[in-house]
Formats: sequence, C-alpha cells, structure tokens
Amino acid sequence: MTKTAEKKKGIREISPIDVYKLLPRTNCGECGVPNCMAFATKVVNGEVVIEGCPPILTARYQDAHAKLGELLAPPIRAVFIGTGEHAVTIGGKHVLQRHEFTYQNPPPIAIDVSDEMDPAAVKARVTEINGFSYSYIGRTLSLDAIAVRSVTGDPEKFKAVVTQVTTGSDLPLILCAHDPTVMRAGLEINTGRRPLIYAANGKNWREMADLAVTFGSPVVASVPGDLSLLRSIVKTLQACGIKEIILDPGTFGDEGFAGTVHSFSAIRKAACKDGDPLFGLPILGTPISVWTGQELSEEINRWQEAYTASMLMTRYADLLIMHSLDGWVLLPQLIWRFGLYTDPRKPVSVEPGLRTFGDPGPDSPVLITSNYALTFFTVESDIKTAKTDCYLIVIETGGLSVEAAVAGRYLNAEKITDALRESGIEKMVNHRHVILPGLAARLSGETEEASGWRVLVGPRDSSGIGKMIREHWPVKEES
Repeated sequence: MTKTAEKKKGIREISPIDVYKLLPRTNCGECGVPNCMAFATKVVNGEVVIEGCPPILTARYQDAHAKLGELLAPPIRAVFIGTGEHAVTIGGKHVLQRHEFTYQNPPPIAIDVSDEMDPAAVKARVTEINGFSYSYIGRTLSLDAIAVRSVTGDPEKFKAVVTQVTTGSDLPLILCAHDPTVMRAGLEINTGRRPLIYAANGKNWREMADLAVTFGSPVVASVPGDLSLLRSIVKTLQACGIKEIILDPGTFGDEGFAGTVHSFSAIRKAACKDGDPLFGLPILGTPISVWTGQELSEEINRWQEAYTASMLMTRYADLLIMHSLDGWVLLPQLIWRFGLYTDPRKPVSVEPGLRTFGDPGPDSPVLITSNYALTFFTVESDIKTAKTDCYLIVIETGGLSVEAAVAGRYLNAEKITDALRESGIEKMVNHRHVILPGLAARLSGETEEASGWRVLVGPRDSSGIGKMIREHWPVKEES
C-alpha cells in the first residue's frame, strides 16, 4: 500500500523509487534496514519516517531532505498547538479511508472551562481534566487539551480564568472568543505556549489574523453551514501569512447532524481526492454544541455528545471540543480513537518472551498465552487480581488471539516447544508441567509429545486462572 501526496492538479501515488532517488543511496545500514531501497519502501508504507536516515539530516543532503519533505507532505496539513511534552499535532492525514493507509495523529480531545465559573470550580475542573486517565491494553488513555471559553464577554474575567488554567495545567489551550479584545487578553498571558485561537469568522477575520501573526498562534476559521464562505476565509487568512489553520464547518445536532457529516466528508474528499489546498487542513468538531440547544435533560445531552463525538471522529474530525467529564461519555471516545488510529495492517501486539508475576520459584506454575495485546493484558490483569506467583510465556502469534492463532496454526505444538526451550524456563523450575489456555486445548496431546512436558488445560476465560491454580496446583503425580 502506498500513501498519497498532494499535487497541483490532484493526487498521485508515491512509489518507493520516488523516495529512493532522493536518498543518499549509500546502503550504509544506519537506518536499521539493509539498504536504501528497503528503507524507501518502509517510508512509503508508513513504517518509518524519513528522519530515520541519519545521513539525510546532514548538511550534505539538505536539499534532498527538503525535497523529500515536500514529496511526502500529506494532503492534510499538520497544525501544532502547545509546547513541550504536552504539545499535540492536529491533522497530518495522508488518506481518506483508513484501509488505504494508517491514520496519523489521533484527534486530541479538549474539555471546556468557561469564564463564568468561580475560581474554586475552575480549579476542580482543571484538576479533574489533568487526572483523567484510563489504562487500556497497556496504553494510558487521557485527555489532551483545555478549551477556555469566553461566556461573559469580559476581557478581565477571561484573562483571569486563562491565567488560572495556565497555572494549573501544562495541557495545550484553545482560547474561545469571537471578540478580538477578549482574545488578546487571553493571548497576552500565554506568550510562548502557542494556544489555538478560536475563531476567525466573516466579521472578525482581520483582527484575528493580526492576533495570530502577532502571537504566532494557529487559528480556527469558523463559518458554520457555509463551505463556500469557509473556503474564502481560509484563502484570506493564508494571504495574511497564516499557515496553520483549522477548519470549523459547524457541528449541528438533531436534524442538522446529517448536514454536519456531509460537510466534514465533503471537505476531506476535496482535499484527498481533488487536491484542494484550501480544504487540505484539519477539521474541528464541537460535540459540546449539543449543550447550547434545547436542553431536555443533562443525561440526554451527554448521550448526544457521546454519539456525536464518536461519529465525528469516524468522519474525519481531527480535533474535538467536549463538555462532559463523565467516564461513560469519554471512555468510548478514547477507546474508539485508539482502535481507529492503530495500523489496520498490524494487530496490536506485545513482545513475546517470558514474564514473571509476583515472586515465583522453582515450584511455581508455568502458563502459555499469545502476544495479542488484548489477550495478554487481560491475562496479566487476571493473574495480578488472583495474586498468583507464576511464570507466563508469551508466544509470537502474529498478534492474533489464542483461538485465531490455533485455527491459523500460528500457535502450535512446535511453537510452544520452542518457546519453552528458548525462555530458559527448564532451568528455573523443578517440574515439567505447563498450563495451556482452554481455547488451545486441542494442542495438548501434540505439545506433550513434542516438548516432553505434561500439559494441563486451563480455563477458557483467564478470569478462572486463580481458581484453577488453587484447586489443581501443585499437580498430583499419577501413581
């Protein structure tokens, strides 16, 4: 599969040869692959970045590096907000459909704080935003930014809340105000932090453009419901020298949501299929807008915000502003984002090898599992919950679950035998009993023959590991 590059008259595919011609072609191996052609292929397939070639970063190849940057530039420009370790990249997409190529740069989720809140409420909300975290198959999922909204229209109140948020959090900021005077008040105390300006529209674009240039901040072009005018505003902002722009075509709930999805799709198709540079920019979705309509109940608003966020993320939103901090609203977004932005060509996996839990000794049980990440972290959690001292051998199954790996012969007696030998477990325990997952029960006979180890079939669900070991370990030898 190859990624696409934006050209003046549309989109064409990049081949490894295009990249290879601009590489040093020394086959030095410093990139970790055998030769420059192999490296070029990995670059085109999105497996490595061009900066993985040390020679291309030297002064000798400066021109080639610049040409490669232009060649590999995605149709959707990347925009950066924030600084330091918490800075986020918005956009930078290469393709329209996920199956064509891995989606890049998961959309940051920002939670709002308004200037009508009292200092104690602001402090509590910022603390909750900073601390929101969820562990999911070995990854920590968290929130990415804070959107400070001007509700009062008072520059001093806005400045005070921005100051408090800036002091209380290192997360990137989105400053939300349509009044340039209010926006300036917020920007003046954020020099160097690169907050996102929300937003320039048909009325204030000149003043907002001046602020974006003065403070070096990216800006949102906002024209809800009118793509033609939105395109015009973008062109005008670019003429003012502003390169980092995010599009806000409007997020409408209820009867208008179909139009929202259509607008997001039309913008992304124009960029990826037609090479339209004015629409080749990240898109902002505002699920928070469901709270500004007719409020039926807080619970209904939360449901609407949850499904709106999920659908917009699916339909090309590169940044989301939300209001609810309820776990049942946010966790589906974080998990869906994680799934949507993993490489569709590669199962999510962990490194194979031997793991130890607790304080295992020579009489401790030995278990087997696959290297599919969801399987491994589920097994890991269940072992820790059961407080079991044991050894776990993770076998390379191509990132497939136990059942799929057994069916596809990615997990078989030979692999289990090799894993037992390579792990060195034979020198660590004084028994020869291994516990296979219940879903791999049909491999027990073959495994005993190939390995010389006696096989115990474990539960089909790893939540039963603790009970199984308590009841059947140590193994009673047959008389």
